[in-house]
Amino acid sequence: MLQNRGLPREFTIVIPALNEEQVIGDLLRRIDAALAGRSFDIIVVDDGSDDGTAAQVLAGPSHWRVIQHDVRAGQSAAIHTGVVAARSELIVTLDADGQNPPEEIPKLLAAWSENKGKVELGLVAGQRIKRQDRRAKLWASRAANFIRGAALKDGTRDTGCGLKVFPREVFLSLPYFDHMHRFLPALVVRSGLVVVHVDVAHAARQGGVSKYTNLQRALVGVVDLVGVMWLIRRKKTTHARELQKAPAKLSNVQ
Repeated sequence: MLQNRGLPREFTIVIPALNEEQVIGDLLRRIDAALAGRSFDIIVVDDGSDDGTAAQVLAGPSHWRVIQHDVRAGQSAAIHTGVVAARSELIVTLDADGQNPPEEIPKLLAAWSENKGKVELGLVAGQRIKRQDRRAKLWASRAANFIRGAALKDGTRDTGCGLKVFPREVFLSLPYFDHMHRFLPALVVRSGLVVVHVDVAHAARQGGVSKYTNLQRALVGVVDLVGVMWLIRRKKTTHARELQKAPAKLSNVQ
């Protein structure tokens, strides 16, 4: 079982990766440059790659960590593995393909710091603007986000953005299931916590290939959406307090 041993950091960056040998090294160097002077770990969770993704991470500095799944388990499982292994209580996520510019991470961390004392904050979620994807993927994503938003009413227009900041404790308290990463805003709202949205840039893929097709996303999305709707409807909110016993009376027996 993985354990989060070691000295605490300000935050841990968790990156799920599958066959991203061409881009992962450059992405991690850009993260280091964007966050120079801050204390953090990077955990790349290699989800059963058959290329040199893990080797690229192992060749880097000591705060670049890699955890490897023996079989492919999916993006949500990879994020969960990284969060469990994290050495800090604050988690940052982004995708490994380079389409989430790491230069946007300070913007999300600033939003976290600005809002955490004002509301019961559970998640800062990036929302992509000026997306650099193929037209078919954009249409499919917009349709899926519209349907999901209408059904779940979580106030999020783009759940597919990998850039997110959240407490480790909050994530591990959420119901875990495959593809849960696409429903984090709704699950956080279900827990009674606040989601803050931040507009972020988006970049074209510089190497490798997408791991999903529009059809695959649609097929699993319908089943998952129904499941999350059920979870929200079955949620019961209650407030509990421990009752205190009255102080014991002293005896006057002589």
